[in-house]
Amino acid sequence: MDIIEFLQVRRRFFALSLVVALVASMASTANAQYDYIDITNPYLRKIPVAIPYFKAITGSEDELDISRKGADILVDALLFTGYFSMVDREAYLVDPQQAPLTVQGINFKNWSVVGAELLVTSGVVLSGDVLTMELRLFDTVQQSMLVGKKYVGTAQDLRKIIHRFASEVVFQLTGNRGIFESRIAFVSTGTGNKEIYVCDFDGNGIERLTSHGSITVFPAWSYDGRWIAYTSYAKGKPDLYIKSLDDKPGSVVDRKGLNCFASWVPGKFELAATLSFSGDQEIYLLSGKGKILKQLTYNEGIDVSPTFSPDGKQMAFVSRRAGTPQIYIQSIETGDVRRLTFVGNYNTQPAWSPKGDKIAYSSMNNGGLDIFLMGINGEGPVQLTFDPRDDESPAWSPDGSMIVFSSTREGPSRIYVMNAFGTDQRRLFTAPGEQSSPDWSPSVVDRQN
Repeated sequence: MDIIEFLQVRRRFFALSLVVALVASMASTANAQYDYIDITNPYLRKIPVAIPYFKAITGSEDELDISRKGADILVDALLFTGYFSMVDREAYLVDPQQAPLTVQGINFKNWSVVGAELLVTSGVVLSGDVLTMELRLFDTVQQSMLVGKKYVGTAQDLRKIIHRFASEVVFQLTGNRGIFESRIAFVSTGTGNKEIYVCDFDGNGIERLTSHGSITVFPAWSYDGRWIAYTSYAKGKPDLYIKSLDDKPGSVVDRKGLNCFASWVPGKFELAATLSFSGDQEIYLLSGKGKILKQLTYNEGIDVSPTFSPDGKQMAFVSRRAGTPQIYIQSIETGDVRRLTFVGNYNTQPAWSPKGDKIAYSSMNNGGLDIFLMGINGEGPVQLTFDPRDDESPAWSPDGSMIVFSSTREGPSRIYVMNAFGTDQRRLFTAPGEQSSPDWSPSVVDRQN
């Protein structure tokens, strides 16, 4: 049985579209070249890349269409990172449909002379419903191939294939697989009610996740991307819903009073949330099924908005125990608490970075909310946004390179992204209603392994 027959049989047996599969790794360099891009430098030099339209091997109209769409998807994905600039295709000296695809056949001077330091090529074959793509990344200066991969899927899997390869590109150049297989959850009023939606990292593929017909807010991804917790007033009061994205049974925490502000524990099927059934708003540790495991905070007043360190050993949260909302850090093992923020009278919505060294948060500043960074050692704060309106609800990308947030800078609340240094701020998408409370998932590829 050849590979195409195998994939067709597999597709029939499982009655679902082919999940993008990496079926073979072609020859590539043994070690990733992590020194190409210094992701710790806020003023990094963007590397110029040439991405010609991919080569349609048989020359069919469908292949030519895929070759153009695939190349454009890759351009958009790599530009989104802020690491790259693109060489204008009008400057190319080579017809991509006639150009060779291997190291031996490429005239690298044709690419370096137009300013390209990196080059991506691909061959595209569409046979019936089966799409085969061979993608390669070259260093035009060293005249070497950095990575080459072969993917088999369907035409409908094109975006998944390209984003999988984009992850390989960024991994080779930075040592980090990036954001291309992650998603963003957010709240939108597009239906007239606040509901939870999800989209791809770049704002494409928006899907509605909830249909409560009520106020539904504060989405929070589990560490493996399989669950989302959120708060909804569907039953007339704020209850905590724990929803599976794999069609497994979920659960609802509907104790007396508030049940809200969930945050998942890294590496565990557990989450923290604020509950007020005792009459005071305290943070509790819950199982993924909603059972109370442990009370985490003990203080008169409001304790809300937990967020965990990457190792799960510490929790940052917001408390009014000093009179105004401030951010504190607590050891999960000992319960010891220390205050983190001292500048400003209204600091809230903390988000612990995936690298573990910083916390992003919202702070009242000159009458509006802005986003700041604070080192967990107390270094800072560093202001990232400077808009006269409200910038709030920061959430980190899974690799720590970017921050998503909501802003009213254009009037209605929209979702924006910026890099971790506060530069390259731009709106993610425009949709009906207003959008707020974003949360960035881990890499969705984790769900496929």
